[in-house]
Formats: sequence, C-alpha cells, structure tokens
Amino acid sequence: MVLGSLGSKLTQSLQKFNSRTVIDDEAIDGYLKELATALLEADVNVRFVSGLRSRIRDKMRLEEALASGTNRRKYIQRLVVEELTQLLTPTRAPVKMVKGRAMVAMFVGLQGSGKTTTCTKYASFYQRKGWKVALVCADTFRAGAFDQLK
Repeated sequence: MVLGSLGSKLTQSLQKFNSRTVIDDEAIDGYLKELATALLEADVNVRFVSGLRSRIRDKMRLEEALASGTNRRKYIQRLVVEELTQLLTPTRAPVKMVKGRAMVAMFVGLQGSGKTTTCTKYASFYQRKGWKVALVCADTFRAGAFDQLK
C-alpha cells in the first residue's frame, strides 16, 4: 500500500511538473518539494531525502554553469531517476548464511502489511533449499497469528 501510494504521488508530481510551460527555479523547487513530501510520507529517512534534494540541486547548478542549451525538463527528470536509483541500490552485500549456525531474521511492520505471510514464504523458501527453519510467533496483539503460521 505504501509503495502504491508513493508511486502515485511521484507520478502526480511528475505530471504536474511536465504540465508547466516554463521550467524555472520556482517550478524545480516545487517539484523537488513534492518529491520530498512523497518520500517522507512513505517513511523514507529524512537524511536520505534532504541529501537527495541537495544532490539534485548541486547537479542543476553544475549543469547551468556548463551548458545553456540543455533541456532542463529532461535533465531534471534524469537526475531524479538517477538519485532514486542510487537511493534504492543496496550498499551492503547480502547476508551469507552458514550451515550449522543459527540465524535470526526479524520482520517488523504495520498491522495488516503481510508480515506473517511473508515470514511463512521466507521460511518455505529456505526449507526447500535444505535449511532447518523455525517460526516464532511474537505477535502479542493478534492471537490468530499462531494459527496462521500452522
């Protein structure tokens, strides 16, 4: 739900930006503000969002100094896509599981977001690969989670 909402807000802000006839600093600031608001409402870390905005602004200043004939609309869209891609690109290697050693994975999320279903799919995936799997129900507010894990 959060990702769907984020996607629609990003699409709306892009459509609003594309409908502008003149791309000036006011239009760019408005677009970046809407982008930041959408990311913050989707619980993206404030430092990541502020860093994203500042990097886009810095690259815009560099572009203005380098070339005057570039299409600002396309350039800003490309910068936003590059920065969002960089934001979502993992910086750490995935965890390597070692046979014979216990590994704990904890799933945390809002009510109704599919944690129990995801845990079951996760456990089933590793069980098919030959790992020993145990699921512990620690949901204190929903007694039905234990029955769902069965």
